[in-house]
Amino acid sequence: MSFSTSMPGGPLVVQTQGYTPRLWRDENVIFFANLLGEFFENTQLTALLEQEVSGTDSYGARLVPIMGLLFGGGDNLVVLEREANPALLAYFSGVLGLKLPCIQVLSHADYRTIGTALREGTPCPKEDLIRTWQEHPAKVLDGYVTDATLAALAHQLGKRTMSTLAGSKAGNNKLLLHQHLEQVGLPVFETRLAESPADVAACLDALGRLGYDQAVVKSQIGASGIGLMKIRTTDRSRQVPELFFHEGPCMVQGWMRPGLQGVTRIFSPSVQLFTDHETVYLYDLTEQILSQESVHQGNASPPAYLDDYPGLTEELFRQASVAGMWLHEQGYRGTASVDFLVAGLQKEGSFRVYACEINARVTGATYPSILARHYFPRGGWLMRNLKLAVPLPGAEILDLLEHHHHLFEPASRSGILPINFNLNQEGLVEKGQFLCLDGDSLDCRSMLLRAEEDLPVDWEYVRD
Repeated sequence: MSFSTSMPGGPLVVQTQGYTPRLWRDENVIFFANLLGEFFENTQLTALLEQEVSGTDSYGARLVPIMGLLFGGGDNLVVLEREANPALLAYFSGVLGLKLPCIQVLSHADYRTIGTALREGTPCPKEDLIRTWQEHPAKVLDGYVTDATLAALAHQLGKRTMSTLAGSKAGNNKLLLHQHLEQVGLPVFETRLAESPADVAACLDALGRLGYDQAVVKSQIGASGIGLMKIRTTDRSRQVPELFFHEGPCMVQGWMRPGLQGVTRIFSPSVQLFTDHETVYLYDLTEQILSQESVHQGNASPPAYLDDYPGLTEELFRQASVAGMWLHEQGYRGTASVDFLVAGLQKEGSFRVYACEINARVTGATYPSILARHYFPRGGWLMRNLKLAVPLPGAEILDLLEHHHHLFEPASRSGILPINFNLNQEGLVEKGQFLCLDGDSLDCRSMLLRAEEDLPVDWEYVRD
């Protein structure tokens, strides 16, 4: 463990690489695991996520196995959009020995209706649920983000939110982070601002003159690849949607790739962090597995290339410290990920590091990291999203993994741990998030390949 101090009056920064930090050890919570709330009040981006990602209502169940590790103070309640798979719950509690939260179900539509009623002072639906929240011993509400609905609900219940509404929204704002990084002198991507879709062409022209053949358009608030568009700098056929500009100007940034500016290789590491009221903890370093469109498909830890670039680990944690202190100053409290782009250069061992964004929420890397570090500190892990060719019952998947000796058990120190099952309308598993645990990330990749050969199940690797 190593320590670094912040600026006067700022939070302490603590590096616990490979070990889970304290987290909310003395807190219990009512957590609204509502994936569709990530875009705050931008209902158009929310609708786009629903169109592009199947089974969004079953993603919140990823919170169930880590809830007792994240909030260790007592009885927790997680409010899902859909019931979790019973076989998976039995595995978490019976085999893994995890303390599970109580579970309630509330649709995204009902969640938004409650928020509207509270803000407008109209009769509120779901009074029976609201009464249980009122009576629950937890004094804190939390969610993927603290949006206007969560803030209004906390006020109504006489409870508090872990993060402020302003802090949660600012902490997820890509433009605000970019401006801060530029102000403190950290490397940033070549960037132009577009005030509207009509301005994008001029931004692309400017980047093209600097030698970029591709660019990315980023809305200020986005998640899971929504609010991000990769486009050639000469392409005028693709129109950037107006909904990208809901929060104001979009960034148009030059796309870094091998062959440009002496770059030979590109990597996408991510530092996992946690902020409480006084401290920023940096607790894991992962490599993001991304699609061609830079959409998250999984994570691995530790990145396999660190030894090829002396000083890279230290630089990633240094820049993550700067980003984490900024995030803390915004008023955000909880888990987050700082995503980077590392450009390997022609000179052996040389590199440049760029902080891309902060995702100030429980992210796709939070679940596997917390579970992996709980069972296997400083070991290797790999998390992939697997889509089954033929949907199966959850119990059958667990039985197959166990029968072929791939199912993780705490005493084995290696194996495959299913974090969550995404369900179709019939309640069958069509996709899931699977965590491999072993000596290092390369061992984990080999494990998953062996499982693919052993199991009578076909799958493909897909996005979150």
